[in-house]
Amino acid sequence: MNKGDIINKIAQSAGITKAQATAALGATLDGIQESLQSGESVTLIGFGTFGVNHRAERNGKNPKTKQPIVIPARKVVSFKAGKALSESVR
Repeated sequence: MNKGDIINKIAQSAGITKAQATAALGATLDGIQESLQSGESVTLIGFGTFGVNHRAERNGKNPKTKQPIVIPARKVVSFKAGKALSESVR
């Protein structure tokens, strides 16, 4: 399922136009992104929690040249599925 499929599903389920569904999905995704950028987690009860984790600097190897490299520290987005979501896909 891609973004277009989700928009179609929202429009059909909510009885709204595709333009309205596109705006609603866009606003939702923008809100999640803004919260994560500010370091907040986003919890959708029954679905899951989006969060930001810090990944420390570490040593690695360039797979092509086999030379050691330092992989810099960075922030990564994480998602932990909620209980209802996990149980629904079993």
